[in-house]
Amino acid sequence: MDLRELPALNAIKAFEAAARHESFSRAADELFVTHGAVSHQIRALEADLGVTLFARDGKRVRLTDTGRRYATQVRAALAALLDATREIRAGDRERRLVVSMLTSFAARWVTPRIGRFIEAHPNWDLELLSTNALTDFARDDVDAAIRFGYGRYPGLHAELLLEEIFFPACSPRFNGGKLPRNPREMMKLALLRSDDELWRPWFDAAGLDDLPEPKRGVLYQDSSNLLQAAMDGQGIALVRRSLAMHEIAAGRLVRLFDIDGPSPWSYYFICPPHMLHTERVQAFRNWIFEEVASFKLLFQRACEEGSQRARQALPADET
Repeated sequence: MDLRELPALNAIKAFEAAARHESFSRAADELFVTHGAVSHQIRALEADLGVTLFARDGKRVRLTDTGRRYATQVRAALAALLDATREIRAGDRERRLVVSMLTSFAARWVTPRIGRFIEAHPNWDLELLSTNALTDFARDDVDAAIRFGYGRYPGLHAELLLEEIFFPACSPRFNGGKLPRNPREMMKLALLRSDDELWRPWFDAAGLDDLPEPKRGVLYQDSSNLLQAAMDGQGIALVRRSLAMHEIAAGRLVRLFDIDGPSPWSYYFICPPHMLHTERVQAFRNWIFEEVASFKLLFQRACEEGSQRARQALPADET
């Protein structure tokens, strides 16, 4: 067996994640790298193999027939490697803490904070699994999970972690810096759309019950891409508090109006009942609830400062 014939492992991992999601952006979120890094790895793999694995259509990608066959074989090989690795690690399992969560929440909420947990708990080997699939605790090697849903998880310990709210936000430079002064003024401007964030409930909360759900313009399937489009000044996005807070604090986004849109979903901390009292799960649970409490205070301050910056940017006759 000549291992020199194998492609680079990072390229294989990037390909498998992109094939599973049929999205370079979601693969990047899962692997905690940039979209450009995933794209580069896959182009390098295609060049190495001499085949086209993905058909590109603008920002969308889809597997070719060759890519689909290769993905099936790669996934089986990686699964076998993962099983072997887990077997070897079994002796150190008590030191390993495995937490599953949504890719968007992991990338934009947990990753900027996780260093504090690692510094405070160097005795745990933390493994973060970012996936949009529900965790099967009976099958998956997972200790705890953070999930975005209704809170109904039969047979599991579930605690409300963070209520979600939606609100409009845009770049402070959008529309030449002339931001809408009331909700109805937004109707003259570009409203960005997403599969996950619908405008209708926010319209109702703002008293705009005569307005229909926007039907035109780009439809984003990934929340991270929606935020990026808003930061790039392409329009006004309806964003989640949990995902947009850092962009607001950094001044890359401005929250428009102090009106919260309701969300039927919230973030929940869940784990099997017998895992709740283990030292490693208790450590993570206590840390993340403390981070949520700090997050709520920082979010309020960030919104106030963002509104102040937006007002200062207006011409004197518009303030």
